[in-house]
Amino acid sequence: RGGVDVVARASARLLNFMENDMRIRRLLKAAALALTLGATLAGCAAPTVERYAAEQPALDITRYFNGTLDAHGMFQDRSGAVIKRFTVVLRASWQGDTGTLDEDFTYSDGSKQKRVWTLRKTGANSFEATAADVVGTARGVVAGNALRWKYVLAQPVGDKVYNVDMEDWMFLIDDKVMLNR
Repeated sequence: RGGVDVVARASARLLNFMENDMRIRRLLKAAALALTLGATLAGCAAPTVERYAAEQPALDITRYFNGTLDAHGMFQDRSGAVIKRFTVVLRASWQGDTGTLDEDFTYSDGSKQKRVWTLRKTGANSFEATAADVVGTARGVVAGNALRWKYVLAQPVGDKVYNVDMEDWMFLIDDKVMLNR
C-alpha cells in the first residue's frame, strides 16, 4: 500500500504541476497577445506634425500663402483610386495675424466651386480657420516644413450633405512648391 500512496502523491504533484504549467502558459500567451496588439496599435498611430520640426525649408504660411497661387490636386477613394482631379486659383492676403485665402476650384468633370478661408494665427505655430462649408473651426499646426490641418468639411453628394473628417498634410518642398496630401 505504501507504494500506491507514493505513486498517488507523485501523480497528484504531477497533475498540480501540469495545471500550474498550463496556467502559466495561458498567462504567457495572454501577455504575448497584449504586447502584440499594443505594438500593432502603436504602429498604426498617425505621425505628429512635430516629427517634421527639423525639416527644411521651414514653412511660414503667412509668407507662402501670400499673393496668387496655382494648385493642382485630386480626390481618392479608400482604395487609392483617383475619383476627381482639380485645379485651384488661390488669392491670399494677410492683415496682421488674420489671413484670407480665396480659392476658385475647377474640377475634371467641369464643375466649379469657391471656398473662402479666414485664417487666424493663434500661437507661434498654430492657426485656426473658418470657411462656409467647414463645420466649426479648422485647426492647423506648423513644424519645420509641414502643416497639418484638421477640420470637418460639409460635402454635398446628390441631395445629401455629409460631414467628412479631414486631415490635410502640406509639405513645403521649396519656396514655390508645396505638396498637399
